[in-house]
Amino acid sequence: MLNNIFDTLMGNTSISIISFLLPVFSSILLGFLFALVYKYKYRASRSFVGTLAILPTIVCVVIMAVNGNIGAGVAVAGAFSLVRFRSAPGTASEIGALFIAMASGLLTGMGFIIYAALFILIIGLVMFLYSAIGLGEEKSDLRKSLRITIPENLDYTGIFDDTFAKHTSSYKLLSTKTAGMGSVFKLNYEITLKPDTTEKALIDDIRCKNGNLDISLSTILSKEATEL
Repeated sequence: MLNNIFDTLMGNTSISIISFLLPVFSSILLGFLFALVYKYKYRASRSFVGTLAILPTIVCVVIMAVNGNIGAGVAVAGAFSLVRFRSAPGTASEIGALFIAMASGLLTGMGFIIYAALFILIIGLVMFLYSAIGLGEEKSDLRKSLRITIPENLDYTGIFDDTFAKHTSSYKLLSTKTAGMGSVFKLNYEITLKPDTTEKALIDDIRCKNGNLDISLSTILSKEATEL
């Protein structure tokens, strides 16, 4: 009687308790380690880091559940596709981290626990290596947000072009708006300073043209750095 109840609860499967728990706990550990590495290298929200930690376990259990069933595997793949397209797009690093977490879950779910551990170890070392050599990093200290206030009677079209050509390697006017009951214009630029120039030299040249009105210069942070 008890054996029949136990068999019913276990379902029609040849997977033992040990065979089930070992991949699950392995995926939990690997997910936790990868989440720690990602949080150390990137600024991420608490919910996203928590998702990275549990995602390998979820994928592991799903893979063990559909093992050998092609129809169920196709259905699960479709479900993952729906979740992906219904969710808000993330940064490149976030999407890559999700794929890494899913890949480790796939490996543990298929029983390749050692390979999953090696995979996470290699990915972690590669992330630290790329960070050390600065691969893909922009010189964000040279990218600036410049806000200039000019009087209403000053035609701003091209008036700062020679100044920008002297002090910047690139510049772009992002927005223009009026302020002070239309008495002044506020110009918003995105610029990249030349390595051999200084912020003060740029501001001094602009002050000579905008009547010594307000000038604001600040560093532009990348999207991945500002998202919490």
